[in-house]
Amino acid sequence: MSWLPIALVGVPLLGAVVATVPAVRDRAVAWGIAVSAGVLVLAVALAAAFEYARPADMQLQSDRPWIPGLGLRFHLGVDGVSLPLVVLTALLTFLCFVHLAGHPPEGGRPGALVVTLLVLEVGMIGTFLALDLLLFFVFFEVVLVPMYFVIALWGGAGRRAAAVKFILYTLLGSAVLLIGLLVVWTQAGTLDMVALAGRHGSGMARSAQILAFLAIGIGLAVKTPMWPLHTWLPDAHTEAPTVGSVLLAGVLLKMGSYGFARIAIPVLPEGAAALAPWLGAFAVAGIAYGSLACLAQRDLKRMIAYSSVGHMGFVLLGFASLTPVGLNGALFANIAHGLITGLLFFLAGAVKERYGTADMVRLGGGMLRRLPYVASLLTFACVASLGLPGLAGFWGEMLALLGAFRPAAGLSRPLFLVFMAVGGLGTVLTAAYFLAMLSRVTHGRAVETVPLAGPLEPPKPDEPPGTYEPPEPVEPVAAGAAVAALDREGGGQETQETARPSALADEGRAVADDGRAGATGAGALGAGAAVAGQTGGQTGRARRPFRDVTAHELAAWLPLVALIVLFGLWPKALLAVTTPAVQSLLGSGVTP
Repeated sequence: MSWLPIALVGVPLLGAVVATVPAVRDRAVAWGIAVSAGVLVLAVALAAAFEYARPADMQLQSDRPWIPGLGLRFHLGVDGVSLPLVVLTALLTFLCFVHLAGHPPEGGRPGALVVTLLVLEVGMIGTFLALDLLLFFVFFEVVLVPMYFVIALWGGAGRRAAAVKFILYTLLGSAVLLIGLLVVWTQAGTLDMVALAGRHGSGMARSAQILAFLAIGIGLAVKTPMWPLHTWLPDAHTEAPTVGSVLLAGVLLKMGSYGFARIAIPVLPEGAAALAPWLGAFAVAGIAYGSLACLAQRDLKRMIAYSSVGHMGFVLLGFASLTPVGLNGALFANIAHGLITGLLFFLAGAVKERYGTADMVRLGGGMLRRLPYVASLLTFACVASLGLPGLAGFWGEMLALLGAFRPAAGLSRPLFLVFMAVGGLGTVLTAAYFLAMLSRVTHGRAVETVPLAGPLEPPKPDEPPGTYEPPEPVEPVAAGAAVAALDREGGGQETQETARPSALADEGRAVADDGRAGATGAGALGAGAAVAGQTGGQTGRARRPFRDVTAHELAAWLPLVALIVLFGLWPKALLAVTTPAVQSLLGSGVTP
């Protein structure tokens, strides 16, 4: 009987209760950092106590009576499948609290946000530790309410509609999931996931397995998300605050895919074999659809959200192959996607905060000159996400495609070769939309299409690159009216003038240029005059300097960068843990 799994669930729950005390509420973010750091230490201790010589065995179990009348037990434990996800969850939650320390929530009420995130952590970690089907379902549902409030209270302008869409989709999927779990219970007579996986479906009729796999698969597919049940995801990501997007992409999507590895495939092998071609078809449809949708997006966060649909398609394709290679690829891609997409959403939030928008057209270009560190990290994350060899994003997709190349016996190899070809095309499209985005946003000459146009005066010699003083935001309509008025007064005459930001700001005619571009048309000059006219006299040089990267941001981002490189160069660090566990779940002795 191990106390570590109970502590991993109990500490954040206790921390959430204590965070409601008024004395603690005033220092809520610091308290959240302390509690999540404690959970991360416990997760590392769990990983240290884990016996890597037998990763296929369920270890560090805690099994106590829960509802004796129904034979339900509070059964927790960890093996090679769940251990990496537990550590990933603890790490991302801690990094989100570190990020919050330097970026207070826009909606205020930091104490309430801390309580919500700690309750969310309880549900996320509990889902990966639960070894009873009903307990798994309870933890699976616990995350829905706090994530709803994260989106609805601290999200963007369309947060209410996005939160309602999120809760409706996921609750509907959960209802179908519960039906599938009850079918398993009635057929097998037990809810113990270890016992069920050990039986590999024996004692359950094939028709019952197909029905249960269909219900459980649909419920899990909503959370994964699988095309066409993905439509809640882009809205939720677009409107969620940065920490909500990071946890939603980094952990919540993994709960659905984890359910396939832990429940659907090992417990219902005949149902999995019957429906695997359909699962593969929907997976590659999601890969193609997500990639094409990304090419059509203007909003940076929405593009990253659609990229998740494509990347999770590779995870589902790996599961559909029903081979150790494919399942290893799916589990590896799970972790890689959590690290890379978590970093992408951190960076997208930083860009939106600095520019006041995530619209790639309004962002213009030249971010590498204006914010070199943010732009460099954004480039790194995009390159990792498109699957560059040597970074973590490569191995999961490659192994998933290799699993489709040689699917399990009984599956149509020509059909899965088609799936592999479509998946390979998806990798090309992934590179296309990420490189197109980088060329529009980070490279090229700065185009001043938003009020934040760069420094109003040259940075001081002791200031780091990317330091600038942003003007106050200006409504686009007001700026447009000012441009029209100046055009009427000046007869629309074009002016060629080299911008000198500090001098023009003092005169109230700041050109919309960062001091590095030369010639400017009358329209740009008019927009610059509108900005300076509204801000120059009111704030002048008292504006707060905004640096490229803050210490809190580096503390939250660099661990993800290090792990992306580590798992890219040393994939065995994950595969050595998951391979024996995957073979045990499949009842196979084949090595990948």
